[in-house]
Amino acid sequence: MNEPRGAGVPILMYHAVATEPNDATRALSVAPEAFTEQMALLDDLGFTPVGTAELARCWRASAPLPERPVLITFDDGYEGVHRHALPVLAKHGFASTLFVSTGWLRGAYDTGGALDDMLDWDQVRELASSGVEIGGHSHTHPQLDQLDDESLRSELLRCRDIVADELGARPASFAYPYGYSSRRVRRMVRETGFSQSLAVGNRLARRGQGPYALQRVTVRRSTVIEEFGQLVQGRSITRVFARDHALTKGYAMVRRARQVRRKAIRSRV
Repeated sequence: MNEPRGAGVPILMYHAVATEPNDATRALSVAPEAFTEQMALLDDLGFTPVGTAELARCWRASAPLPERPVLITFDDGYEGVHRHALPVLAKHGFASTLFVSTGWLRGAYDTGGALDDMLDWDQVRELASSGVEIGGHSHTHPQLDQLDDESLRSELLRCRDIVADELGARPASFAYPYGYSSRRVRRMVRETGFSQSLAVGNRLARRGQGPYALQRVTVRRSTVIEEFGQLVQGRSITRVFARDHALTKGYAMVRRARQVRRKAIRSRV
């Protein structure tokens, strides 16, 4: 069924799904019981979860989307996505996307920077074989827009190539660490072979945002089920995330000033 012109699609951004997260991940984690309740509500409301690549493909081709589409996405690669989220997703037959920071996962590429218990590659492969789309999220999870061109390209290529080596296929989708990007970052994400990418923004995703700046809605430990229901239906998003939007604007000004200062310093060297 074709979406109404200008209609938005909720892209939900999860991180850890954990009973006892540590302090570093607590705010952006959800309890397993809360995740179970949220997925049941999506089912009850008639939402149809789709993958990131499918949404972008449909919008590029002006092809029909399912009735009430929603995206369920996970960032970083926390172990609870396999332990707690996968059984719930499988129960409902829900599609989802996991964006992995390859240097944070347990195994040969581990750089030691992970914030909590992470997936290993056997678990990632099991998620992929269960229908979870695996996307890229950089190698070491830096603020990509603060990197020079060489470091930025290395982060993207390292992530892309490790996922391809481990899973046998290049990742098509990407999510910006911290949600930060710039025109330069988006261009390089495209040039390194990713077909679409997700930001944060805490707004509904719309076709007009373009395939490399699709917005997501943050689900936190503090998101109660009534608020969750409003968010997925596109209600009260501005009110719920008013403080986030104000902080984002202020921090964006600071970040731009830092970039200008760094460029000026490099030009004098």
